[in-house]
Amino acid sequence: MSLYKNLFKQTFIYGLATVVPRIISFILNPLFVYYLPDKSKMGEVSVIFSYLVFFIVVLSYGMETAFFRFYNAENNKKNVISTSTVSLFWSTLGFLVLALLSRHTLAVWSDIKVEYITYTIWILAFDALAIVPFSKLRAESKPIKYAAIKMANVSIMLLLNVFFLAFLPSLAANNPNGFLNTIYFENFQVGYIFISNLVASFVTLMVLIPNYTSISWKFDVVLWKKMMTYGLPILFAGIAFAINEHFDKILLDWMHVPLSEIGAYSACYKIGMFMVLFRNAYTLGIEPFFFSHASNENAAQTYAIITKYFVIFGAFISLFVIVFADLLKQVLVPNDTYWDAMKVVPLIVLANFFLGIYTNLSVWYKLIDKTKIGAYISLIGAAITLILNWILIPTMSYYGSAIATIAAYGSMMIISYQLGQKNYPIPYEMNVILKYLGITILFSAISFYIPVLRENYLIKIVLLSLFLYFIYHNEKETLLRIIKRKK
Repeated sequence: MSLYKNLFKQTFIYGLATVVPRIISFILNPLFVYYLPDKSKMGEVSVIFSYLVFFIVVLSYGMETAFFRFYNAENNKKNVISTSTVSLFWSTLGFLVLALLSRHTLAVWSDIKVEYITYTIWILAFDALAIVPFSKLRAESKPIKYAAIKMANVSIMLLLNVFFLAFLPSLAANNPNGFLNTIYFENFQVGYIFISNLVASFVTLMVLIPNYTSISWKFDVVLWKKMMTYGLPILFAGIAFAINEHFDKILLDWMHVPLSEIGAYSACYKIGMFMVLFRNAYTLGIEPFFFSHASNENAAQTYAIITKYFVIFGAFISLFVIVFADLLKQVLVPNDTYWDAMKVVPLIVLANFFLGIYTNLSVWYKLIDKTKIGAYISLIGAAITLILNWILIPTMSYYGSAIATIAAYGSMMIISYQLGQKNYPIPYEMNVILKYLGITILFSAISFYIPVLRENYLIKIVLLSLFLYFIYHNEKETLLRIIKRKK
């Protein structure tokens, strides 16, 4: 049990580093909705953030996961740290110079203001330079320091957004000759959002700068080639994931869906991100755990048990969010003009649940060093996303994007399971897992898509209670064993 206790401890601390930023992002969502009553402005922010997420994947080129793999496999860990740091430093510097020189061309091509492009370039550079220092903290089992820096980053971003959007206009108006009036620009809310992000990223990098001054700056070409061979397939998988998670906003923009609709979709999409809190916290804790326990005799059995309980907890969280989505929207999307997009919430919640299950099922190709397979699976998912978006957006707008997302993640989950059982058999309790999945989907559909029941919270609570009883009935022996052990 000490094995699972250690996993839980790390997952909890990394979870704080993930949950707190996500909570702050939930706070930012109503802040943006309130101070961007023009939904097209929210759409503009969403499109730019989607580009940002996509390009940070490219700038990391799989080095984060490669770092974990070789940090655990190599005896000379300092060499791994130095080589990966030097690689990312020079590649980021090259990107920064090239992107700044091309920013006007990029602005014309993307129809985004050049100042927003400039802010995004610097944010990308600062975030890319923080990749290895953050990975090093995780590899050295320093979750508290990792969590503190991550939380400080989003706290700075939140405070600056609140200041710029909520307080600066009135402060500048009350003191027209003061300093604050020199940094206030009318109708510049979108710019202030990205300035806040830029400052937070810069401060974070400054905190992590000792990681650059303490290394030897040696570059092992042989090791780097091995890391790139391992990491490049993960880059393609990362690009595919970026397409699945964020490219829909870019596609909606490219296919001339009004920015106001993209803004509503992005705002309501946030409600579906509650499942991401659990999934991200779990992934941060589980990835180092998978690698460090791969050589254990009962590793496959351990992975099967972990996956089963991920499904149980994930199923409950998914159903809970969908049941109470119409209450959550009052807080997270406090503008009823945005609520037209609420119909995507169950699809996004379940899609992220499927992605979490896929994360568990994908351990096999990482452990046997066949990351190319993971890239192929992700590319299949990306292809499904692109094809379905292309087909569905013209007639269904953003709802077509939501359908494409759940179809892509569901397909990846099934493909990974089938291939994994052939290459690295793990004794998953599939009958149990499928029952939890089936009941979650059924109860979600009943509680959200049947109009007469959607506002009947008595029925919804009954459904949630029945699901909890089902969990207790099936896991009673394990729960009682844990209680007895505690006593």
